[in-house]
Amino acid sequence: MQLGFIGLGTMGRPMALNLMRGGHGMSVYARRPASAQPLVDDGATVCASPASVAERSDVVFTMVTGTNDVETVVLGADGVIHGVDEGTLVIDMSTIDPPAAQAIALALSDRGVDMLDAPVSGGPQGAVDAALTIMVGGTTTALERARPLFALLGPTVVHMGESGAGQTTKACHQLALLVTAQGAAEALTLAARCGLDVERVRQVMMGGVAASRVLDIFGTRMASRDFSAGIESRLYHKDLDIALGLAHDRGTALPAAAV
Repeated sequence: MQLGFIGLGTMGRPMALNLMRGGHGMSVYARRPASAQPLVDDGATVCASPASVAERSDVVFTMVTGTNDVETVVLGADGVIHGVDEGTLVIDMSTIDPPAAQAIALALSDRGVDMLDAPVSGGPQGAVDAALTIMVGGTTTALERARPLFALLGPTVVHMGESGAGQTTKACHQLALLVTAQGAAEALTLAARCGLDVERVRQVMMGGVAASRVLDIFGTRMASRDFSAGIESRLYHKDLDIALGLAHDRGTALPAAAV
């Protein structure tokens, strides 16, 4: 199958490589050409625009920073929508605003193109290890077409509902993750100020009801003061904004997230 991948950053590049290792041809587009080099070395073709990627692809993946970026690479002047043929499948794996995902899917459907919103959890290491969890919004038919490709990216694929449901699920996931991370950071900061060994405190917490994957992964970095790896904080801020926007639209209070 001929695939296209747009967005070759910390997450997108290893995901595209794993798809190629599944035996698929690959056309790519990246704002920074250097980020495409590892894929070129494995046989990928670099295209001049998202539209050019779409012209060469049966399935097009996007993995970019935010809502505006997805709108640009899909619906913009040189966007995917201008290169797709009827029957192409577009899979957006970015984390964006759910209503925007629905609007993009509707615009593509007018061209006879299915779209899945399929954001992921697992972080950069999960992308490298093909260990991502994928939450999907869209039709069952489109999902079944995508399942063999998703299997190359991670073992857990859950159909959450219609278009936008994947993004709504990701917003809930990020809300829980970030509020938990804030609690862990405050607890370990208090431990340090009280003169305790922070790593020992973390180990005790991991043996109790406070244990979580967030405390395991993030807490280890907090205890060692190692903030060199992982996702940029501005992206987490963007995710919280999405969750707060959804809550506002539904008259739901999220006091911990709003602080």
